[in-house]
Amino acid sequence: MSDKKHKSELGTEADWIRELAGILDETGLTEVEIEKDDVRLRVSRQGGVASFAAAAPAPAPAATPSPAAPAPAATNADHPGAVKSPMVGTAYLSPSPGAAPFAKEGSQVSEGQTVLIVEAMKTMNPITAPRSGTVTKVLVSDAQPIEFGEPLLIIE
Repeated sequence: MSDKKHKSELGTEADWIRELAGILDETGLTEVEIEKDDVRLRVSRQGGVASFAAAAPAPAPAATPSPAAPAPAATNADHPGAVKSPMVGTAYLSPSPGAAPFAKEGSQVSEGQTVLIVEAMKTMNPITAPRSGTVTKVLVSDAQPIEFGEPLLIIE
């Protein structure tokens, strides 16, 4: 790649970083990722500081269990009663600070009942029970950042 083309692409990537960092500030998200052609760019904010990483896509790693991954989290994610987050955001267990939680361990819930809220892009999204049952485990704490597909609670 010529130096001139390389500098031009770096300028474009720097512009992407600025734009994505602006999106983080505007939306309150903790992470955003974009992929175009052979460049993947992820901007994440952890502990109030934004970090930036850019890399060409790598081939998918072979499926090997990670020794650092805690076994209970994997068990909870695979549990048939796990209610998983449909989005990235912040989980809230009650409708407002100081209010009683929507559901807690041991409480009975009905299908369609709100069990918590996920705030994403300044919008409060109710998460409802997919089935009736007893909440046996709440897997998140109030105001905890969560990822897409992360198990939030277990209903049996």
